[in-house]
Amino acid sequence: MQKLTAFFAGLIFGLGLVVSQMTNPAKVISFLDVFGQWDPSLALVMGAALIVTAIGYRFVLKRQAPVFADRFQLPTRTDLDARLMTGAALFGIGWGLVGLCPGPAIAGLAIGGTQILIFLAAMAAGMALFEVFDRFSKPPQLAS
Repeated sequence: MQKLTAFFAGLIFGLGLVVSQMTNPAKVISFLDVFGQWDPSLALVMGAALIVTAIGYRFVLKRQAPVFADRFQLPTRTDLDARLMTGAALFGIGWGLVGLCPGPAIAGLAIGGTQILIFLAAMAAGMALFEVFDRFSKPPQLAS
């Protein structure tokens, strides 16, 4: 039941991205063009998402546990380290240059297009590169 619920939540999220045209890179880049032909619709989509999320959290967090899990898994870290800031900057630069981020790109598969496939291939390559970098940047663990 947990996987089915996750599937339908993802489906609704993806449909929302497609309907709001957040899978259209030109729409996103127009939002980022604040000194040109600025399109505020992305701000409205994000604002609506924040309102729905805030209301949902107020109801959900009153429960002892989620419906399909033993406990809530909420983030506990609040510090801003170099790794987080670097990742956020790289994500933002990529988003600004291309007009896509992972969620809308995956939802965009339903529409198709070479640009989305190239983006997803580059995203996968970046994730693989991170795994290699992360593996070699950590000190070796001693077996106990």
